Amino acid sequence: MAINKDSVRIIIFEAHTPAGKAFDVGLIICILLSVLAVMLDSVAAIHARFGAELYAVEWFFTILFTVEYILRLWCIQHTAAYARSFFGIIDLVGIIPTYLSVLLPGSQYLLVVRVLRVVRVFRVLRMVRYVGEARLLRQAIHASRRKIIVFLSTVAALIVVFGTLMYLIEGEANGFTSIPRSIYWAVITMTTVGYGDITPQTPLGQAFAAVIMIMGYGIIAVPTGIVTLELSEAARQSANTRTCPQCSAEGHTREATYCWRCGGHLYRTEESEASAGSG
Repeated sequence: MAINKDSVRIIIFEAHTPAGKAFDVGLIICILLSVLAVMLDSVAAIHARFGAELYAVEWFFTILFTVEYILRLWCIQHTAAYARSFFGIIDLVGIIPTYLSVLLPGSQYLLVVRVLRVVRVFRVLRMVRYVGEARLLRQAIHASRRKIIVFLSTVAALIVVFGTLMYLIEGEANGFTSIPRSIYWAVITMTTVGYGDITPQTPLGQAFAAVIMIMGYGIIAVPTGIVTLELSEAARQSANTRTCPQCSAEGHTREATYCWRCGGHLYRTEESEASAGSG
């Protein structure tokens, strides 16, 4: 019996069916186990004792993720669009390092191989697709990007002004040896980090620093309010969990019938398209 592409796509890309939920849960478990194996392999004592076993586990997960990546490309209609998408690139980054490590043998490449092994931890980013709130947060940030850019530009201008003023107040004798270093102090002070590697010594400088600290608390709350407002709006509009069968786009509104990205029909399967074509 021939494998139905649309059935495979629904299992892999959709989460509203029992098979799709089981696939997602199984894949999340595999991702976590593979990342755990990479982390354990970086511990010298564990690597010396279980290096061969962890190497076999790594290849098992690599082959498994390779098959899953090929199935994703095969069942989606716009293969190139998915391959260039964020999740498509993350899927590819999660499997390439294992194959590249085979092509780089020899002691002179040990450092490169080690870097490639660490890159496999990027597999954990694939879990983002299974968190519905991540999509809403992405939409909220995208919708508020202009407001945030204006806000950050204003903060950057204030930091330059505050850093320059502190350079004039404290001077080189108190550690503010240049305007860039004073700007660095203004950044860590306004963000309430406060490393303490450079501090004002004069009463005027300390009073000015106190004002900047208080302003920092208020400034931190502004982007939070902007994103929260857009997040509430995105949650209100996004009630359709359907994934586009052609380009795998998500984030459609409740009443959507066609994909917002490619214009494809969200609920049309291969059988309905074939019957429509024959009619």
